[in-house]
Amino acid sequence: MKRNDIELAELIGVSDAVAGVRTMIDRVAGSSATVLVTGPSGSGKDVVARLLHQRGARAARPFVAINCAAVPAELIESEIFGHEAGAFTGAGKARRGRFELADTGTLFLDEVGDMPLAMQVKLLRVLETRVVERVGGMIGTQVDVRVVAATNVDLGAAVAGGRFREDLFYRLAVVEIAMPALADRRDDIIPLIDKFAAMAPAARRVAFSAAALAALRDLPWRGNIRELRNLVDRAGALHPGETVDRAPALNLAESVVRGLAPLPARAAPRPPEPDNAAVDLKRVLDAIEQGYIERALHSCAGGVAESARRLGLRRTTLIEKMRRLNISRLPAC
Repeated sequence: MKRNDIELAELIGVSDAVAGVRTMIDRVAGSSATVLVTGPSGSGKDVVARLLHQRGARAARPFVAINCAAVPAELIESEIFGHEAGAFTGAGKARRGRFELADTGTLFLDEVGDMPLAMQVKLLRVLETRVVERVGGMIGTQVDVRVVAATNVDLGAAVAGGRFREDLFYRLAVVEIAMPALADRRDDIIPLIDKFAAMAPAARRVAFSAAALAALRDLPWRGNIRELRNLVDRAGALHPGETVDRAPALNLAESVVRGLAPLPARAAPRPPEPDNAAVDLKRVLDAIEQGYIERALHSCAGGVAESARRLGLRRTTLIEKMRRLNISRLPAC
């Protein structure tokens, strides 16, 4: 992460819940203790990780992040630990992994609850020894890394279900910081709206009336801060320079949650006639699949975990499909 990105890290809010998170950050930022940040998807766990780095003694050193759920299982070991030249097909030259890149700094393991069990064993060993061995390598490398992990998975339930190692859980959760859902910090909704609106280019800046803000404050915000920012960005795109009143604000909120207004209905490709021998079945199936995935992402405000649940897929499977079909987390409106 670039230094100017770190300086932008900011935990916005005036609620008691956020004040408690700030207190925990201030208490542990100066140590090298491993921290586990928990909370629902879209609640701002990455901001906590950046602040822990920014306010600690390692602030001038690297901040390296990896989303453990976004990397295919067969590549995650190489991504985190690196590999030597010739370690596997396509490994033409040696490559440092995230642990080595983060040496003397902070490594942020996002979505660590989705890490495959086989990889959990190897991560545990590195956390215990602070020695990294690249894929295909024979000699370990000592690293000095502060590890911050984050997850929206209930790791206690995952441990009980055999999906997450108990010993790794205790290694990661030396200190645990729980990020609250946006619905549990309603006093922060208006400050967040003001901040996101101010971040937009002047030509796309938008304001909300007092009645609109009061109505937005009472919404459930299941997609948390990610959903709220999507609404503000959408308002700026559709009502640039305007003051949005209550009714259009609620319409925007509904379109974010349900994926209604900006996303026109996509008709499924019509099956070819029986005597048509030239059928590109892959294209037909891809188009159908893409339509369902885009609708799920819109209805979940871009949340991949909830979209995967609604589609009956594993999170990692959905991410692979999105990559193959070139679908972003929030398809263009």
